Amino acid sequence: MSAYDVVVIGAGVHGASLAFHLARRGARVAVLERKFVAAGATGRSSGLVRMHYDLRLEAALVWASYPYFRHWDEMVGAGDCGFVRTGFLRLVPPAYEDALRANVRMQQELGIPTLLVRADDVRRLAPYLRTDDFRVAAYEPESGYADPPATAQGFLEAARQHGAVLRTGAAVERILTTPDGSAVQGVRTADGATWAAEQVVLAAGPWAPRLAATAGLDLPLTTWSHDVMFVRRPAGTRWSPADLTVIDDLNEMYFRPERGNLTLVGLEVGNPLGEDPDTPTEHPHPGFVERAVAHLTRRVPALLEGSLHSAHRGYDGLSEDQRAILGPAGPDGLWLNVGHSGTGFKIAPAVGRALSEWMLDGAPQVVDIRPFALERFTAGRPLRPEHPYADIWR
Repeated sequence: MSAYDVVVIGAGVHGASLAFHLARRGARVAVLERKFVAAGATGRSSGLVRMHYDLRLEAALVWASYPYFRHWDEMVGAGDCGFVRTGFLRLVPPAYEDALRANVRMQQELGIPTLLVRADDVRRLAPYLRTDDFRVAAYEPESGYADPPATAQGFLEAARQHGAVLRTGAAVERILTTPDGSAVQGVRTADGATWAAEQVVLAAGPWAPRLAATAGLDLPLTTWSHDVMFVRRPAGTRWSPADLTVIDDLNEMYFRPERGNLTLVGLEVGNPLGEDPDTPTEHPHPGFVERAVAHLTRRVPALLEGSLHSAHRGYDGLSEDQRAILGPAGPDGLWLNVGHSGTGFKIAPAVGRALSEWMLDGAPQVVDIRPFALERFTAGRPLRPEHPYADIWR
């Protein structure tokens, strides 16, 4: 008998959520993290909790995840995810207005509280926004943002209360398989320790392809790099929970309030691909701050009087269709929870639950995530929405 039922590689929010959902069902789980909790993509996530997607499956996942953020104490019971309700606005170029309308209808069919608003409505909601370059927008009054590292910590604390084991500073260097490579047997860490398990879950973000290769599996992922900056608001301006979280496709960016009288902003253009994820992340790419200021102040002119607080970069795994890769792949007992392509934080609670159901019960229940399986690429079934916007990471 294996020492553990499941070894999860990676203590980001997805590994943490899965560990929680497995452990609460009685599975013997070990989570191995090469550095510390949320050391990778989760620690650099902007933490948006919004329901607007153009793919129905992703909208369903975030809607199933939303109760965890709003009712963390009841649903997880450890730590605090730090959810702040701000309201959320999605702006698109006029060419995508019909798609916006169709996607709002789709989300309403799922029960998501969302509606179309006119530009003059937006002006009343947020008088600091320029509103003369769009006619309608999608508005979600219940959305906002949360704290990604705290979310991961909370899930792991709850998982440990249900018997899970967490080891940080335990870098996995190889997935172990049977001599014929047909089934996993566990993992080996850099210190030579062997962690035996019947199932191994790869939740290692942009480092996943390296580890998958040790089990004979070629993952169609590249490394996606993303920069974020924090802007101090002008003197006399105070942070307010009423300030909206915004994705602004016209200016190829998103932004949200941050405690400390700050605004967080990230760009959806000019994000390099293929960089080494071990590259230091303390500083953004050259030129990012100047570009981000130009994009941000086109929508929020008042921030021309602001100042730079800080900026950094992060890395995630990007799949060929910019959607997650979930489910079994390669040797028997190997599971994937990778390729979240920079938008995975908000769906992590439901993904963890659905994947735990798939592993323990034979099929996911809360949301059917089987279309996210790796085989979709070889079968020519990439995930494409019915009413798409442009690919965002470009």
